[in-house]
Amino acid sequence: MAERIVGVIGGVGLYAMEGLETIEEAKVSTPFGEPSDEFLIGTLEGVKMVFLPRHGKGHRIPPSDLNFRANIYGMKKLGVEWLISVSAVGSMKEEIKPGDIVIPDQFFDRTKGRVNSFFTGNVVGHINFADPVCPVLSGILAGAGKKVGAKIHQGGTYICIEGPQFSTRAESNIYRQWGVDIIGMTNIPEAKLAREAEICYATIALVTDYDCWRSPDEEVSIGEVMEVMRNSIDIAKQIIHQAVPDIKHPRECICATTLSAAILTNGKLIPEKLKKDLELLIGKYL
Repeated sequence: MAERIVGVIGGVGLYAMEGLETIEEAKVSTPFGEPSDEFLIGTLEGVKMVFLPRHGKGHRIPPSDLNFRANIYGMKKLGVEWLISVSAVGSMKEEIKPGDIVIPDQFFDRTKGRVNSFFTGNVVGHINFADPVCPVLSGILAGAGKKVGAKIHQGGTYICIEGPQFSTRAESNIYRQWGVDIIGMTNIPEAKLAREAEICYATIALVTDYDCWRSPDEEVSIGEVMEVMRNSIDIAKQIIHQAVPDIKHPRECICATTLSAAILTNGKLIPEKLKKDLELLIGKYL
């Protein structure tokens, strides 16, 4: 039986994973360029884990410049089948308060011009993305959050904007009319690419603020965001420690076989270099 390997992509404030034992650093090359940083590999609660700081050590890379394809491909290359995203978000609803944690089950894409697929140029693949997160992994994270005493909101829609600027007040109010629950800048196309790579993906969304819709006198302050974030990061780490032992192998969710009927291009027509680049993802289906 294959080994369980869980990946964690850390967002704002989460640049390392305490408790990760026998750590080694791995520089992973990909056909899509360089990932955000070296991957940290070790064991957590007896389970093999791969950790990557999304924005690089020292928070060097803004959301629009993240090489999402390299990050996800790198996780796949290292054998990751379950991927936990830790992300800072703003709340779009009064009842979702700063310091709360949301485990979203839907995404709304408002990004502009990000490369959002491995299937570009000479190979066509259409994945099912109606339900964009793994229901099994999301359920485990929500359950773990409740066990450690976090204020958990299970389910909800994460609207992903381009950034790096926060929303205007007009945008924020319109997004609220659309019924979204939280707002962030990084989970798209991350979630799309994870699904294309047949990796189970779920998000621990750390609520840091109310965006700018709540009051004419309120604006998003990076200082206030970071103060809330420091407390939330500790809770996120507790959730991950609690959740990892409950992740079971083998997988029985739809994530594991997403590409089985998704590739439309005749394998004989795919250029050899492209076929080699995508071998890790589609080789078993050609």
